[in-house]
Amino acid sequence: MATTNNTQRINFASIKNTVNFPDFLDVQLKSFQSFFQIGTTLDERRNEGLYKAFEELFPITDSRNNFVLEFIDYTIDPPRYSIEECISRGLTFKVPLKVKLKLYCTDADHEDFETIVQDVYFGNIPFMTPKGSFVVNGAERIVVSQLHRSPGVFFGQSFHSNGTKLYSARVIPFKGSWIEFTTDINNVLYAYIDRKKKLPVTTLLRAIGYESDRDILSIFNLADEVKVSKSGLKKVVGRKLAARVLKSWVDDFVDEDTGELVPIERNEVILERDTIIEKSHINEIIDSGVENILLHKEDGSTSDHALIYNTLQKDPTNSEVEAVRHIYRQLRSAEAPDDDTARGIIDKLFFSDQRYSLGHVGRFRINSRLKLDIPIDKMVLTNEDIVSIISNLISLTNSKVDVDDIDHLSNRRIRTVGEQLSNQFNVGLSRMARTIRERMNVRDNEVFTPIDLINAKTLSAVINSFFGTSQLSQFMDQTNPLAEVTHKRRISSLGPGGLTRERAGFEVRDVHYTHYGRLCPIETPEGPNIGLISSLAVFAKINKLGFIETPYRNVVEGKIDATETPVYKSAEQEIEQVIAQANAPLNEDGSFENDRIKSRSEADYLIAEPSKVTLMDVAPNQIASIAASLIPFLEHDDANRALMGSNMMRQAVPLLRTDAPIVGTGLEPHVARDSRTMINAEGEGKVTYVDANTIKVKYTKTEEQELVSFDEAEKTYSLTKFQKTNQRTCINIQPIVRVGDKVTKGQVLCDGYATENGELAIGRNLKVAFMPWKGYNFEDAIILSERVVREDMFTSLHIAEHVVNVRETKRGVEELTADIPNISETATKDLDEYGMVRIGANVKHGDILIGKITPKGESDPTPEEKLLRAIFGEKAGDVKDASLKAKPANAGVVIGKSLFAKTIKDRRMKSADKEQLEQLDVTFEKEAHALKNILAGKLYQIIGGKAAKGVKNILGEEVIPKSEKFTKKILLGVDFTLVDPYNWTGNKDNNLLVNTTIENYIRKYNDIYGEHRRKRFAITIGDELPNGVLQLAKVQIAQKRKVKVGDKLAGRHGNKGIVSRIVKDEDMPFLEDGTPVDIILNPLGVPSRMNLGQIYETILGWAGQELGKKYFTPVFDGASIDQINAETDEAGVPRLGQTYLYDGGTGERFAQTATVGIIYMLKLGHLIDDKMHARSIGPYSLITQQPLGGKAQFGGQRLGEMEVWALEGYGASNILQEMLTLKSDDVVGRAKAFESIVKGKDLPTPGIPESFNVLLHELNGLGLKVSFE
Repeated sequence: MATTNNTQRINFASIKNTVNFPDFLDVQLKSFQSFFQIGTTLDERRNEGLYKAFEELFPITDSRNNFVLEFIDYTIDPPRYSIEECISRGLTFKVPLKVKLKLYCTDADHEDFETIVQDVYFGNIPFMTPKGSFVVNGAERIVVSQLHRSPGVFFGQSFHSNGTKLYSARVIPFKGSWIEFTTDINNVLYAYIDRKKKLPVTTLLRAIGYESDRDILSIFNLADEVKVSKSGLKKVVGRKLAARVLKSWVDDFVDEDTGELVPIERNEVILERDTIIEKSHINEIIDSGVENILLHKEDGSTSDHALIYNTLQKDPTNSEVEAVRHIYRQLRSAEAPDDDTARGIIDKLFFSDQRYSLGHVGRFRINSRLKLDIPIDKMVLTNEDIVSIISNLISLTNSKVDVDDIDHLSNRRIRTVGEQLSNQFNVGLSRMARTIRERMNVRDNEVFTPIDLINAKTLSAVINSFFGTSQLSQFMDQTNPLAEVTHKRRISSLGPGGLTRERAGFEVRDVHYTHYGRLCPIETPEGPNIGLISSLAVFAKINKLGFIETPYRNVVEGKIDATETPVYKSAEQEIEQVIAQANAPLNEDGSFENDRIKSRSEADYLIAEPSKVTLMDVAPNQIASIAASLIPFLEHDDANRALMGSNMMRQAVPLLRTDAPIVGTGLEPHVARDSRTMINAEGEGKVTYVDANTIKVKYTKTEEQELVSFDEAEKTYSLTKFQKTNQRTCINIQPIVRVGDKVTKGQVLCDGYATENGELAIGRNLKVAFMPWKGYNFEDAIILSERVVREDMFTSLHIAEHVVNVRETKRGVEELTADIPNISETATKDLDEYGMVRIGANVKHGDILIGKITPKGESDPTPEEKLLRAIFGEKAGDVKDASLKAKPANAGVVIGKSLFAKTIKDRRMKSADKEQLEQLDVTFEKEAHALKNILAGKLYQIIGGKAAKGVKNILGEEVIPKSEKFTKKILLGVDFTLVDPYNWTGNKDNNLLVNTTIENYIRKYNDIYGEHRRKRFAITIGDELPNGVLQLAKVQIAQKRKVKVGDKLAGRHGNKGIVSRIVKDEDMPFLEDGTPVDIILNPLGVPSRMNLGQIYETILGWAGQELGKKYFTPVFDGASIDQINAETDEAGVPRLGQTYLYDGGTGERFAQTATVGIIYMLKLGHLIDDKMHARSIGPYSLITQQPLGGKAQFGGQRLGEMEVWALEGYGASNILQEMLTLKSDDVVGRAKAFESIVKGKDLPTPGIPESFNVLLHELNGLGLKVSFE
C-alpha cells in the first residue's frame, strides 16, 4: 500500500528498503582518507597509501652502507589558502607535506657524525576538498576511478590460422615482468618472458629446481618409476621410456693456462625418450649404471602427458646449470659470466621483492584461481604457483576446465584516487631516492643533514604532472549537482594501463551479468566511449582489494532473517549462488510466498525452489546508477532512450526558480544531500540569525559534548552567492529557515542550486499536450507557451569570468588604467582608477571590461627626449591599448570584480612589515596559550587527581610517568600536538573523553595556526599569483538567459527536442475549463522510441497537481496502472490523460482526444546564445588567406566540396565565383570590393584566389616550375 514519508510525498514502493543508500561520494572520500590516513597516530597507521610508499622506499643507504636515512612518520600542515581563495586566485588547494627522517652513520671511522632526526619539507600536495574534488590552478578537477585488469593469472585461448586451438596462461603482476605460458600448433608448451623471448617450459622448470626429467615428470605425476634389475626390466619389455637413459662418468681435464687437473662430468644418451624397451636394451640399461628408469603410465591417456613430453623433446637442456645459462643467453643475447649470475637473472625477474610484486590483489587472485594456500603477504611467484599454472594448462588443453572470462568483474578491479596517487608517489619517491643516493656518495667525508639530501621539486613535479595532464584527472562536470556526483562516481576503462578506444572491441564494452548491482547497464556515453565509461550502481561499494561489491540479504533454507544486516558480495563471491529478485513476495516470517522463485545464477535466469535460493537482492533499483534511478517509470522505457535520459539530466542547467518534480523516484533528496551543495543541520538547535549571506545556529549540547568541544556557542554558516561553476552556471544559495526556527539533525537550512526543499530540482513541471500543432512540432521540435518565458520558468543565470594578467615585458611593465590612448571618455565612463568596470554596469559587445596599456617597442630616446619626458611625462604614443573588451556573447551585468597584486617591497616597507609580523606572532602565541589553558582545564575536569598510565608522545618517549597524578601544572607542560592521545588512565570512558578533547583541540589549534600562516604570508609576499604575473584582474559578468527558439529541452526519458516556436498563451490549445497548455510535444515521438515512461509520468503528474500531492515511484517498483487510475479518479481528471482540447485560434474542439498532463522538462546546456554566430569581417588564415572557421575564431561558413557541387548543379556560376574569390581568399579583389561597396560602385572582377598561389608554391617546392598565360 502507498505510504507517506516526511516530505509529504506518496511513496508507491511495495518493497521496504532494508539497506540505506551509502554516501554517494564515499568512493572518492574514503579512498583519499585511506591514502593520507589523516587523524591517525603512528601506531594506528595501516601499511597502505602514502605510508606504504615511504615504507617500501626507506631506508635508503649509500653505496658502501655507511649512511642510513630512515623514515619515521609524516605530517600535514594546514593549507595556506581556503578553497574559495584558491578558486578566486587561480591557485591549487594544497597542503605542505613534512616527513620526519632519521639519518645515522654505521661506519666507525665517522665518529663525529651524530644521529640526526629532522622534519623535511617534501613539497605541496593537492588536497581533496570535502566535496571529493581537487582545486588545481583555480579549477575544480576530479580524479576518475579506473577499471583495469586485475593482477593475477588468466587462462585464455586463441586460434591459429590453420584452426588449431592454442591455450595460454598469463601472469600479470602489480609490478615487474609479465610471464606467459602458451601452447603452439605442435602441442609444445613455451614460456614467454615480457612478451619477448620464448623458451620451453621445461627449461624454466629446470632453472627453478626441477632439474631432471624425472623431477619434471613426477611433479605432474606423468610417469611410473621402475628400479633397474634384470627381473624388473623383463616385466616392462614393450613399454615406452618416458625419460632418456643417460650414462654419466667423470673425465679429468688438464687446464692449459694453469696446468691443473679439473674433473668434468660427461653424459651420454643410451636410450632416447619414447623408445619401446626390448630385450636387447636390458643389458645396456644395467651397464649405464642408472638406478631407476621412468616409463609412460599404462593407464594414462596420451593427451594427458603429450604436452610435457613434447616440450621435453624440444628442451635443449638437461640440467639446472644448462637451463639457467640458456635463459640468460635468451634474455641478454650474451653468455653468462658465471653460473651465479645466470641464476640471479631468474631470481630478480620473479622471486625478488624489490623487482617483482603480485600485490595483495594478485596473490589473492592466484590463490583463489589455482586453489592454493600460499600466505597473502607472499607477493612474489613461488615454484608451487608455476607448477600449478602448468597443471591447469594441461587440464585446459584436455578440455577438463574452461578458460577465464576476462570481462567477469572478478578479473577486473577499480583503481581509485588513493591508489593512483600511491602509484605517482612511488614514481616520484624512487626518482628522489636516486638523487639521495648520489648526494650521499658525493658527501662521504662531510657532515650533512637529511635536508641537504632532499630535493622536494622532484616529487612535486610528478604529482603536478599527474593532476595537470593525466587522462584520469578531469575538469569537473559542474553543470548541476547530479553532474557533480555522477562524475565523482564515474568508472573509466581508459587511461594509463587501461584500454584505448581503438583497441576496445564489443566484448569489453558489452553489459556483463556480473555488472548487476555493480555497474549501471544504462548510463554510459553515446559515441566512441560507449561501454568504456560506466557509473557505479546506487548501492555499490569498492572493497579493500578494489573489487566492486553489492549488498544481498542472506537466505537460509528458503527464509530471510529481517534483522540481519545485508552482506556485501564481490563478483567472485557470487559464483554458484542462486539469487532471488528483490520483489519476490515474502511471508511475515521471512519465507517465500511462492514455490517457484524467479532467480539468477551467474549468466542463467532460472525458476528455483525456495530451498535452493541462497541470496536475495536488497532493492529493485540495485541494478541502476544514480542518474538512471532518477527516471520515474524507467521500467516502461527502452534502454536506449533511458541512456539518453540519464545522460541529459547531467546537462540540465540550474534554473532561477527551482521546482522539484511532482513525480520523483525517492532518490532526489539523497543526491541533493550527498552533492554537498546544501547546508544540513549538524544536530538539534535553534536558528539565531539569518540573512542572504549567513545563517547562525545555536546547537543544543549535552554536558559531555560541551566539555570536549572547542567550538563557539553559535555555529556560523556562510552561503555561496553567485559563484561561477566550471560550466559557467551559477551557484546561489538562499536560506529557507527563519530566526527562531527549531532545527533537527540533517534538516536542510538552505537551497537554490538546482534544489528545492532539499530535493534535486533540475527542471520544471509543465502542462503538456501530446498532439501535432500546425507542423511546428515536426521531428521532435517543441512548442512553448509565452507564459513559460514571461514567468521565468526556464530562465537561468550564467556567469562569465574575464581575466587579465599584468606582466613585465622586455619593453617595460604593463599597467591597468582607465587612461587609455585614443579612447573617448564615454567608453571609459564606467572604469575605476585601475581600469576595471564598475559593479552593476550593463555591458554589451565592444565595451571595455578591463583597461590595460602595454609599452610599445621604440628606438632608444636621445638625452634631450629623456629630459622632455621627465618634465612633461610620457607621450601617449609610447603605449598601446591592450584592454579586454566584451565579445558579442558576453553582454550582461557586472556582478563582481577583484584585483590581486604581488607586493614589491623596498627597505622601508620591509622594516614596517617586520613590526607587523612580530605583532602577529605575539597575537598567535596569546591565542595558542589561551587555547592550551582551556584544554588543560577541560582535561583536569576529566582526569584531575587520577593516576597516569604512562603518557607517551608519538615517538614513544614517556612525557608523564606512570602512576604520577594529573595536575593542571603537569598538563600545561605537555606538547599536545605531539602527544599520543590514547590510554592516559585505566578508565575506558575517561580515555575516550581525553582522546576526543585532544583531537578537537588539535583541530582548533590547526585552524588558528593556519590563519596565522595565511596572515604572515599576505604581509610578506602579498597575493600569491602564477609565475611571471604581477597583477591579476578579474571581472564577472552575469547573464540572465530566458528560454528562446533554438534552445534544447528534454524530459527524463530521452525525449529531447529544440524549441521551434514560442506561442502566445491565447493561441495555445486549451482544456475545457479554459486552461492553456504550456508545452506541446509530438505524439509520434513516443511509439517508435518506446519510452512510455513519459506518458505514465504525464498522467500521474496531472493527478498530483490537481490534488496538491507529490509522488515517489521508485525504479522497477513504481506505481501500477491501477494505482495511477486511483489517483486520477480522486483528482477528477480523465483516466490515461485522454481529453479533448480546443484550438486557441478558432475556439473549435480538435477532432480527437490528446494525452494531457504534467511532464517534468529540463533546459539543457546547449543554449542558442552560445551557438548563434554571424561574421561580416573577421580574421583570415595566414597561409591560405581564407576566413577561419568556428565561433571561437569569429570564423565564416565553409563552402565545402559538396556545397560547390550543389551550386554547380544549378549552374549558379556567378554565385560560385563570388563565394570562391571575393568572399574567401582573393586578397586584392576583396579589398577592392570593400572600396566599391563604400563608394557605391559596381563590384570588381574577381582575381586569382590565394589558395591557387599556395598550390603553385607547393609545386615549386617539388621542383616544378609552373607558369600560366
